[in-house]
Amino acid sequence: MTERLYYQDAYLREFTAAVRSCAQGKGGWLVTLDRTAFYPEGGGQPGDRGTLGGVPVLDTHEQGGEVVHLCAAPLPAGETVSGALDWDRRFDHMQQHSGEHILSGILCRRFSCDNVGFHLGAECVVIDFNAPMGWEELLEAEAEANAVLWENRPFLVSHPGPEELEALPYRSKKALSGDVRIVECPGADRCACCGTHVRAAGEIGLIKLLSVKPFREGVRIEMLAGRRAYEYVRRISAQNHAVSVLTSAPETDTAGAVERLKTELAESQYRSVGLENRLFAHLAEQYAGRGDVLLRQDGLSSDALRRCALAVAEKCGGACAVFSGADGEGYRYALSSPDASGLAKRLNAACAGRGGGKNALAQGSVSGAWQQILDFFQNDAGARSAP
Repeated sequence: MTERLYYQDAYLREFTAAVRSCAQGKGGWLVTLDRTAFYPEGGGQPGDRGTLGGVPVLDTHEQGGEVVHLCAAPLPAGETVSGALDWDRRFDHMQQHSGEHILSGILCRRFSCDNVGFHLGAECVVIDFNAPMGWEELLEAEAEANAVLWENRPFLVSHPGPEELEALPYRSKKALSGDVRIVECPGADRCACCGTHVRAAGEIGLIKLLSVKPFREGVRIEMLAGRRAYEYVRRISAQNHAVSVLTSAPETDTAGAVERLKTELAESQYRSVGLENRLFAHLAEQYAGRGDVLLRQDGLSSDALRRCALAVAEKCGGACAVFSGADGEGYRYALSSPDASGLAKRLNAACAGRGGGKNALAQGSVSGAWQQILDFFQNDAGARSAP
């Protein structure tokens, strides 16, 4: 059996060990050692990476009680090798896992629930609980969790005997017996766990909740801890500072400034639509009774193109096609015609376009030049009933 050095010292970064076996496997070489500081994937925590004898360790997992290192090249059995962890990655996992312990312990106590799922991903930590929780309640728990960090409470590991274990309250997804490893952060959490953790809560630095959403009979939350939480807050702060500069508002009032801008924008858009509709009504009067109409009205949105085509088609007594764009950039269009869908298909085929529609209205875009569009409507036999 592999001697697991990470249980003796979770901060051990380098070690030496004898290679016990090496066999080719899927994606690399499967290497076992007489002892290792590499943590194998388990309990929601990813396996460690690093190097063995200078060879990259791509992943670490457990198989038949052995720690198996997936290596990029073979290592001779019987050889003594030096191992080195990807320490930044391991310490990140220790921060995330330890932060999850504290938060889960607090939430399970507050809501009399269980942690029924945990995944330490590359982007964030995902935790599932079997009870409903509101965002404001979660923020209160987040504040309590960070208070534990500021007090720098220790993480304690014990292996209680059978009688002590029987009387000990601790979190676990199932009943356990035998040699059970208990990890405790006093006053915050006591949990059966095989993972790696920091020595004291202060090393986590920060715990930050990202989201909560209903999941089965409870909720799924996303959280960050440690360096990940700091980087997230740093990015959010930079974004808020940029918004503050753009809106000329204090950083404590950017939400209010954005809300005011949204109101002003909505009012401007309402006025703009009114002006466009008056323009389209004027165009419609100009083309009243003229039959099929082809228009180029640059600078219009897709919605404005639609309103223009419908307004003109209602007055002209025929079909109306409206385009907006430029050669080299392409053109967006709106077609109002009894055969709008068929017309759009033929136009797309002739002018490298895409789009379609129904109920006498079609919209899309073409990448062809304006002259190609003119040629299509003037010369294509299928478009004789169009503008």
